[in-house]
Amino acid sequence: MFSHLSERLHDPVIYALPVVALIIAVEFIAIRLDRDDRRRFDARDTRANVLTGLGALAVSSVLRTAALVFYAWLYAYVAPFRLPADAWYTWVVLFFGVDLTIYVYHRMTHRVRMLWAGHQVHHSSQYLNVSVALRRKWAQWFEKLMWLPLPLLGVPPVLVFTMHSVHLLYGLFAHTEKIGKLPKFIEAVFVTPSHHRVHHGSDPEYLDKNYGSILIVWDRMFGTFQPELHRPTYGLTQQIDTHGIWQIQWHEFSRMLRDIRLARTWRDRAGYVFGPPGWRPAAEVRAAAANDHVSA
Repeated sequence: MFSHLSERLHDPVIYALPVVALIIAVEFIAIRLDRDDRRRFDARDTRANVLTGLGALAVSSVLRTAALVFYAWLYAYVAPFRLPADAWYTWVVLFFGVDLTIYVYHRMTHRVRMLWAGHQVHHSSQYLNVSVALRRKWAQWFEKLMWLPLPLLGVPPVLVFTMHSVHLLYGLFAHTEKIGKLPKFIEAVFVTPSHHRVHHGSDPEYLDKNYGSILIVWDRMFGTFQPELHRPTYGLTQQIDTHGIWQIQWHEFSRMLRDIRLARTWRDRAGYVFGPPGWRPAAEVRAAAANDHVSA
């Protein structure tokens, strides 16, 4: 049953690290040569991106391997049927299944505070360059559960994780300001740097838009697509203004725990965990609105 688990070591992300370093270096040179772009790069920010990325890779290697054991068991003993790894239709199901799963989970990470507490790491940079693609969360335990439907549909678990790695590598291309808008037929189907710049924007018109990984069609289908109208303001709606990797990783978890501790009811505590980022109890919202009305 577990004869293919060793294939987990053949992770495209690990093998691609030298290429990733080269791409970051090339983009850095391009930014330095462009006088107008020099303010769009910060060495401290890039250092934080790389360090958080290395930490995330270490955590992922452990958790994904553990998840692979569990998913291999589901695939072997629970799935009603098993798709052959060498069949063309398996790869069609794999590609679209992984892409749609990422879209759904990515959207959830923006709408559930417990998930956002981890995902905000990726959005906390006030820049957008290739190194930001490395700026990933260490709290990845929920992320590993999102693949559950695919092994149950008979997709080989090793292929699921390999395809996810391919998506991560594609994301390098999307995290840059050095590539403008691409031809319309590409912009219509695929996630491009223009689309993903919008996703990283904290401007009101850009919030919670363009969740796609490789295909932008899910955003177009489900009403979350937003074209790039102007250069985004990058970062969080409330900037954390730190390059410390521990603060970047855990500050939102700390705030969430503080809100839970101060909450008056269990319903409010649940709201702080499972509600959207910025959620507040109705009574608190009404009180704030009344104060604003009085001050006006």
